Amino acid sequence: MLKIRNAALSDRPRLIEIENLCFSKEEDSTPKTTKQRLQHIRDSFFVAGDDGTILGLVNGPVKGQEFITDDLFENIMTNSPCGGHQTILGLAVHPDFQSRGISAKLLAHLEKEARKRTRETVTLTCKEELISFYGKYRYINMGVSDSAHGGVVWYNMSKRLK
Repeated sequence: MLKIRNAALSDRPRLIEIENLCFSKEEDSTPKTTKQRLQHIRDSFFVAGDDGTILGLVNGPVKGQEFITDDLFENIMTNSPCGGHQTILGLAVHPDFQSRGISAKLLAHLEKEARKRTRETVTLTCKEELISFYGKYRYINMGVSDSAHGGVVWYNMSKRLK
């Protein structure tokens, strides 16, 4: 049975493995930034697992402004206890376990936790081919992002929680 929980520092090797499989080298989190996220934003860093094996992850810090800026990929600060905008810097499921609804469950869990903390939105950037995926979960395409992360074109996606 799939269980979702807060990520722990001991999960880091598996999280890095999943990121490396799901993102290009230019896009994925480094071991250093993964450690920073685990140290500073555990309250918004979740893993999905089955029988003790991590199958997927979702994470991102809370910001005062709605859209993601590239500095978030390197500089992680502790989340405010309430308010703000919940970002998603990473949503990834190990390729062997994709197309089983794990991403949807991770998104729903992050959204539920964000509502508990009275966040205004959940916001993320994605490539054009993923706009329809996030659209299925009521994320709205807000146009091309200013982000240059990984040297690709990103689209701002946002979902109001209030």
